[in-house]
Amino acid sequence: MGKQGLSTKTIVAIGIGTAVFVILGRFVTLPSGVPNTNIDTAYAFLALMGVLFGPLAGFLIGLLGHALKDAVFFGSIWWSWVICSGLVGLFFGLAGLRLKVRVGEFTTRGIILFNVVQIIGQLLAWFVIAPLLDILIYAEPANKVFLQGAVAGTANIVTVGVLGTLLIAAYAKTRNRSGSLQKE
Repeated sequence: MGKQGLSTKTIVAIGIGTAVFVILGRFVTLPSGVPNTNIDTAYAFLALMGVLFGPLAGFLIGLLGHALKDAVFFGSIWWSWVICSGLVGLFFGLAGLRLKVRVGEFTTRGIILFNVVQIIGQLLAWFVIAPLLDILIYAEPANKVFLQGAVAGTANIVTVGVLGTLLIAAYAKTRNRSGSLQKE
């Protein structure tokens, strides 16, 4: 019989990842100078979780984490950006399917692959989908939302490119590489 559903480990990772995303998204941000748009370290953590636990976990952590943050700290959920946080987590998880981080490998090739995928995912989410959904759902002015998307997307690409890559590399270094043990 095939394996059904999510593993307990993945469900726990989604719960913990969501909580950490909320905390980082609220308390470890920098103002960008554009209204309602911050430089957010939560996406570097989301990158690590997506790479380690896969696309579904990345999607759910981004979606649930952003929705809870909005609901708890701002009183309402801005669905266009919540959906995009989920999509970005999904892209991180898709990149992770091609990486061997869990067995201690995060080579230069892996770093390049991860960053190409994360850049594509974030460009699509923040430069295209979030502004279009803002216009469709909330009737926001196009010039405002495309500016917010560009600033947030650029900040997230840089944050994940630097902090996310460092987190993933640090995690990979804690794992034993297969065949790394030698007989004395």
